[in-house]
Amino acid sequence: MRSVFPWLLLLLLNACGSAWNDPYPAADRGRNILYSAFTDRPKHLDPVQSYSEDEITFTGQIYEPPLQYHYLKRPYALTAATAEAVPQPRYLDAQGRALAASADVAQIAFTDYVITLQPGIRYQPHPAFARTANGDYAYHALSPGQLAGLGTLGDFSQRDTRELTAEDYVYGLKRLAHPRLHSPIFGLMEEYVVGLGDFAKRLKAEQDQPWIDLRRHKLEGAEAIDRYRYRIRIKGKYPQFLYWLAMPFFAPMPWEADKFHSQPGMAQKNLTLDWYPIGTGPYMLTENDPNARMVLERNPNFRHETYPCEGEPEDANEGLLKDCGQPLPFIDKVVFTREKEQIPYWNKFLQGYYDASGISSDAFDQAVQVNAGEITLSDDMRTQGIVLTTSVATSSMYMGFNWLDPLVGGADPATAEKARKLRQAISIAIDQEEFISIFQNGRGVAAQGPIPPGIFGYREGAAGINRHMYDWSDGQARRKPIAEARRLLAEAGWPNGRDAKSGEPLVINLDTTATGVGAKARIDWLNKQFAKIDTQLVVRSTDYNRFQEKIRKGAVQLFYFGWNADYPDPENFMFLLHGKQGKVKHQGENAANYENPEYDKLFERMKAMESGPERQQLIDRMTEILREDAPWIWGFHPKDYTLRHAWLTNRKPSKVGHNTLKYQRVETAARAQRRAEWNRPVLWPLLVVLLVLGAAIWPAWSGYRRRETATAR
Repeated sequence: MRSVFPWLLLLLLNACGSAWNDPYPAADRGRNILYSAFTDRPKHLDPVQSYSEDEITFTGQIYEPPLQYHYLKRPYALTAATAEAVPQPRYLDAQGRALAASADVAQIAFTDYVITLQPGIRYQPHPAFARTANGDYAYHALSPGQLAGLGTLGDFSQRDTRELTAEDYVYGLKRLAHPRLHSPIFGLMEEYVVGLGDFAKRLKAEQDQPWIDLRRHKLEGAEAIDRYRYRIRIKGKYPQFLYWLAMPFFAPMPWEADKFHSQPGMAQKNLTLDWYPIGTGPYMLTENDPNARMVLERNPNFRHETYPCEGEPEDANEGLLKDCGQPLPFIDKVVFTREKEQIPYWNKFLQGYYDASGISSDAFDQAVQVNAGEITLSDDMRTQGIVLTTSVATSSMYMGFNWLDPLVGGADPATAEKARKLRQAISIAIDQEEFISIFQNGRGVAAQGPIPPGIFGYREGAAGINRHMYDWSDGQARRKPIAEARRLLAEAGWPNGRDAKSGEPLVINLDTTATGVGAKARIDWLNKQFAKIDTQLVVRSTDYNRFQEKIRKGAVQLFYFGWNADYPDPENFMFLLHGKQGKVKHQGENAANYENPEYDKLFERMKAMESGPERQQLIDRMTEILREDAPWIWGFHPKDYTLRHAWLTNRKPSKVGHNTLKYQRVETAARAQRRAEWNRPVLWPLLVVLLVLGAAIWPAWSGYRRRETATAR
């Protein structure tokens, strides 16, 4: 028994120095690391392919387009990133002659943007730049034997860098038209960038080549003027184009990296630009396991940039200007761990192992309390020093009808009127307010159209309600009664949910990727909504890739979708229903494949206008067309509630600026202290168990020793 107590004492002493439940290596304790989590694995990290929220968390920190958003100013304001300044548009007529800035839109045939880069910016270290002693590229012509022993980018022993040039931005823009990359914005950019469509056709002749050297192909709408200047020429006047220059789609791509990753055998090892991004940003991806863990580390070659010194009036009081003028980034490393379930994510946040967190529906009551309509932190959260930040998201969540579908679509003039009434009936039946209350804990605003609050064109109050779905009563919007939905359904030829001629039941198919915790409850709720109008809902769950394929082919009837603003302008939402953006016909972002000649004509006028009364009038008419046609079931605009520990500072919500990690700071000493307090092991139960075991074993042990002693004698 005497041997048990030294071991127990050693165990207790070790426990005093660290938490037993710490999920991170001991070597990382006290280091300048931000810990975060992600739930959905990123699919694309190539800048011309990536277009989802779970991907830009990473790409936004690595790639640097020429422009960015000011971190603190609201309304959002563009500012320079790698560029020396935000470029001013230069208007030209059809003969290429310069026009005044006040020229009529009808006269403007082209707009030029000349971007001047800051000299001296360098890429992250990368093997694509490595050279041999005689100046040849070390890894641009790898044999199968050489490639066999290489599994990750870290296996390449040599790496180097070079200066960012204007030609890299031109090369990156050309990749939008690459025949094998299928960029989601190619359809849109083809409308604007001069010659991009013809450029894509020329590239198809080489699509079977392992690598297409885009330097050999001239693109009329993008050219390098010299080492630090390049010009982009677009058709007509499109003021929103500047916003695109703040997105990773327009980030630079060095031809060396494109060639390096295009070598035969690279794709089989995931040694591709889709897996290993390369950029000039503050961070570089050093570990990529999208099923478990992603790691960003400080780019040692990052350019000189400092924390902003101005923002909104309240920013100073909230401590957001304390680091004015300090060099960026503040954090050395960011570790993202994949959490497939919300409960472990939440528990680790409360233990201090994640520095920030959203609030799931299950944890909502634990985190916040509602008093007289005001949201405040719960007492437990305040005791832990947790900080709550709320903001209205510039996002729209919706369910889309496929306009090409013979039942719910509107492409066939013979059935268009009945299909419209069917869509309106379903839209009334699905109670968005109830959905927000049950599944969002009230964190949302029922949508009246495609534009969310905070974006020009959104109307408040009675002037902004959808009169086809709502009535204005007692100072608020009230959803029309189910009787109205039933009336519309009967007029559509489906009285009581059955075909007026054949008696067959009305069946609507919904395609979704919803799986996991909470998905069944949402589907059950949705079935009840359709049952209110005697309609059967068939839910077809599928994986992400299969779902995207069905959307591309138009092989859906009803589907769930959402849109986060790429930039703060109504055009970024209205274009989602522009006919020329149809997913099936044009590979654009109009997943509903909606077409309306009047809407499309108004859109062409609205997109080129500066925001003002005339533009508002056009938006009002366009919104009314959409409300009547109902190509979407107008869902809701989310309200974002985020929590952070007090040791994480300089954190301000932004839905359009994504390169935000470089501004944040972690006070590591405070974090270590609170983690130790919150995760101190409770050892007395273990001590009691050991004492009980010892008491039980002692008689047998004593008897054994007596027998051994007697035998020895």
